[in-house]
Amino acid sequence: MDITNSGKGQLLYKKAKKIIPGGTQLLSKRPEMFLPEYWPAYYSKAKGCKIWDLDGNEYIDVSYMGIGANVLGYANDEVDAAAKEAIDNGGMTTLNAPEEVALAEKLLELHPWAGGVRFAKAGGEAMALASRIARASTKKDIILFCGYHGWHDWYLAANLANKNALDDLHIPGLEPLGVPSGLAGTNLPFHYNNIDEFNALMAKHRGKIAAVVMEPIRNDWPKDNFLQKIREATEKEGIVLVFDEVSAGFRLCAGGSHRVLGVNPDIAVFAKGMTNGYPLTAIVGRHDVMDAAQGTFISSTFYTERVAFAATLKSIEVYERERVWEKQSEYGRLIQEGWKAKADEAGLDLEIGGILPMSHFAVKGSESPLVYKTFVTQEMLKRGYLASNSFYTSNAHSPEIIEKYLSDIGEVFMQIKSLMDAGISVESRLPGGVCQSGFGRLN
Repeated sequence: MDITNSGKGQLLYKKAKKIIPGGTQLLSKRPEMFLPEYWPAYYSKAKGCKIWDLDGNEYIDVSYMGIGANVLGYANDEVDAAAKEAIDNGGMTTLNAPEEVALAEKLLELHPWAGGVRFAKAGGEAMALASRIARASTKKDIILFCGYHGWHDWYLAANLANKNALDDLHIPGLEPLGVPSGLAGTNLPFHYNNIDEFNALMAKHRGKIAAVVMEPIRNDWPKDNFLQKIREATEKEGIVLVFDEVSAGFRLCAGGSHRVLGVNPDIAVFAKGMTNGYPLTAIVGRHDVMDAAQGTFISSTFYTERVAFAATLKSIEVYERERVWEKQSEYGRLIQEGWKAKADEAGLDLEIGGILPMSHFAVKGSESPLVYKTFVTQEMLKRGYLASNSFYTSNAHSPEIIEKYLSDIGEVFMQIKSLMDAGISVESRLPGGVCQSGFGRLN
């Protein structure tokens, strides 16, 4: 497949950058994060793991599957039918939707340690809500956090006290512009599997800590009872432990990854994995902690719309019935083992990481890893794939799709090695330049 910088998607994106600050609503969907000047940018339709761009080109999505939001695949028939029924019966009225109660009951069934549920629409928003509830419950201010938790003031405030605080946690280059300076020092980072760093923060701020907010798992598995030690410390000090399950939830099992890891939090936050693309998030917590939500004002009209509740209930039903977590991990194993085998065949040095349903790799060489990532994206696009250096597995993928994908990416690995051996810069083969890795202004 030929690629072009004059397709309808790129032309529309050039228009978007003039009227939408930042170009897109989500950093992770910026074309510059994939293949500058050549990424298709917009879609006309999607089904299973296939996406069609505005020019009618068909691609297999072997990258992020809706940035992790479509574990069942795009346009799942059963989930969409439930959503359409809700639309036909009225998606928003003066009264409440009964599906709201049914979904709360289902989430409490999956997490028997919990006793209350509140709902929101977006992951970062839900994390802000969870932080507010934790602070309301403890009547304290400081939050210790580990990982990436969104864009809201409570989180970006970390870069007020240390402008590089968030650089190696997820996204470099996040300026806290617009975040009130008075929030400096109210949230402090620690790193995954670094219990000494965590203990030092606990000791320094003892008696002032409202919550510990962290991703229970993302790239690495916990070592030396890391999560258990944090759980014990927070229980001893009366600190609310919040697990951000926005990414990991509904990947390793039905519900939170903490069910597999064997540690229960006080609050768990869910989003992408449970809804199959519909905008809904859930804040699930112990009854005594969640009761604080009655004392602090949290209220929004669109938290009550019916369609996403109906779709999410059906999504969880399908997820459990088809035991999708087993496929996610099995496909992830095939992918990680396949990457290694193809890299070995090509003579490339590859670093592979991530939990199996959310795998990623980096090519090691004399040029930046971003150069190799961009080249992989470019060459796989020519072969009919939306690809990057990550592969989020879904129920819509199959062993056959993965086998063909691995064969094709093996050819790209061979291309990279040939350029290396010939002393030719891989970057010189990127007409649109190298992809971005973090947040930055667009021209």
